[in-house]
Amino acid sequence: MKHPQIGICREGFPFLALVAFSALLFALLGLWFPALAFLLVLWLSSHFFRDPDRVCPQERHCALSPADGRIVRIEQVGEPFTGERRTCISIFMNLFDVHVNRMPVDATIKDIRYYPGKFFNASLDKASRDNERCAYALKADDGDFVMVQIAGLIARRIVSYAEIGGMGKKGERIGMIKFGSRVDLYLPPDYMPRVAVGQKVFAGQSIVAARRQSCSALPSEDSERHPSPESLSAE
Repeated sequence: MKHPQIGICREGFPFLALVAFSALLFALLGLWFPALAFLLVLWLSSHFFRDPDRVCPQERHCALSPADGRIVRIEQVGEPFTGERRTCISIFMNLFDVHVNRMPVDATIKDIRYYPGKFFNASLDKASRDNERCAYALKADDGDFVMVQIAGLIARRIVSYAEIGGMGKKGERIGMIKFGSRVDLYLPPDYMPRVAVGQKVFAGQSIVAARRQSCSALPSEDSERHPSPESLSAE
């Protein structure tokens, strides 16, 4: 599940090339207004498809955020593989967030299931059961996690880099969802959330959950004190 360590994710290259070609074509024709419009689209799209490197925390017995975004839900719901009720942390990604998703823990990918569906606003609860989505069953030393990529109102394509039976390292890129979406993370029974609804988190960097016995040893996650990856030199 290796992925090039570059500033723009590979899925953005065809779209960016088309927009750049359109801007150049209009400029050569002397049509400066559409040329400038396409240059603006190129700049915005480059921002959307950015793929920064991240430095992952080394704490044991904790789960990192699989996505950049804001926590919109934390509650007990049935996970998609077995229906067992688990604590689920839902992270909504808006158009301005990094849309590359990352492994929350070191784990073996036991199963991957794709579910066709609708394209409701990804911030709604019904998006977890009705929208197009891709679910990953992750077998970690601390228990079984489930991660679900969910397409949204604008997002119409889920990309996965993972393979069944493959090993994924914490913070490693696992896929992306284009143009606004959501990721759900289902925790093992002995894990508890370390975030709150409304909190901003960053993929591969923010600790969102920890094993109960380890929680007292971990600092509380505070979005106001948590540094934005956009300020890191890697970006």
